[in-house]
Amino acid sequence: MKINTIILAVGFVLLWNSGFIGAEYGLPFAGPFTLLFWRYLILTLAIFLYLLASKRLRWVGWRAAGLNMFIGFLAHGVWLVCVLLALDYDVPAGIVALVVALQPLATGALSGWFTGERTNIYQWLGLILGFVGVVLTVAIRIDFGNYASVFGYLIPLGSVAAITLASLIQRKMELKKGTDKLSVDLSLFYQSLATTLFLVLPAVFIEEMSTKWTPEFIYTMIWLIFAVSLGAYGLMWLLLERIDATRVASLFYLGPPVTMFMAWVAFGDQVQMMDIVGISVVFAGVLLTQLNPKINHRK
Repeated sequence: MKINTIILAVGFVLLWNSGFIGAEYGLPFAGPFTLLFWRYLILTLAIFLYLLASKRLRWVGWRAAGLNMFIGFLAHGVWLVCVLLALDYDVPAGIVALVVALQPLATGALSGWFTGERTNIYQWLGLILGFVGVVLTVAIRIDFGNYASVFGYLIPLGSVAAITLASLIQRKMELKKGTDKLSVDLSLFYQSLATTLFLVLPAVFIEEMSTKWTPEFIYTMIWLIFAVSLGAYGLMWLLLERIDATRVASLFYLGPPVTMFMAWVAFGDQVQMMDIVGISVVFAGVLLTQLNPKINHRK
C-alpha cells in the first residue's frame, strides 16, 4: 500500500476502535438507542451546517439519496445498535469483538460475487490467520461461567451482516463511478440522517429518551460524534476508494487487540501474555492480506 493509504488505515483502526471505549463510558448515562440518537442527531446537524456554509448542500435525487441512506442505516444504525445492545445485555465485550471479527471472512467470501473482486489464496490465508489471532486474543478473557441469554449472544451477528453488506455496496459504487457515488461529506450527511430517523422511534418509545447530561457524558458524545462517527467512517469510505473491500475488511481484525490496549490505558485492564501472541498473529494475517496490490476482476 502507498504511504497515504497506510496513514488512513492506521487512523481508521485507532478511531474506529475507540468507539468501543466511548460506548463503555456512555452507556451508564443513556440507553443504547437514546445514546445513538443524540449522537447522530447532533452529527447530522453539524454536517448540515457545514454543507450549508460551504454551499455544498444539495438534493442528489431519490436513487442516490436512497442508496446512501441505506448504507448509513446498515453501517451506522444496525451495526452500532447491535454492538451496544449486546453490551447492554451483559454479553462480554470479548465475545462481541470475536463475533464482529467474522466480518472480514464474510466480506472475503462475498466480495467476488458482489463486486467482481476475487479474494486470492494469500488473502484467504491472511483472513483465516487473522481470525485465529482474534480467537487467541479474546478466548482467555471470556467468562464461560457467566452466560447471557441466547438472544444476547446472537445480536452481534447483526453487526457482521450489516457492515459486510454496507462495505460491499459502497465498494461496488466506487468501482462503477456512477452518479450514486457522492463526496464523503455529502454521503455521510445522508447516512447520518437515515440513522437518526431509524433511531428516533425506539429512543422515544422504548427508552423514553432518558439521559443523564453529565460532563462525562457530554465529553463522550463529542468524541463519539466527531472522532468516531465522522472521522472513522469517513476514513473507511476513503479507504474503500483506494483498496478492495477484502483488504479494508481485514483491518477489523485489529479491533479486539487495539480495543484491549485502549481499555488497558483507559480502565487499567491487564494485558496478558496470550494477548501479545494473539496480536502478533493478527498482524501477520493482516499483512498477508495486504501484500498483493493487484485487483483481479471477473471477466
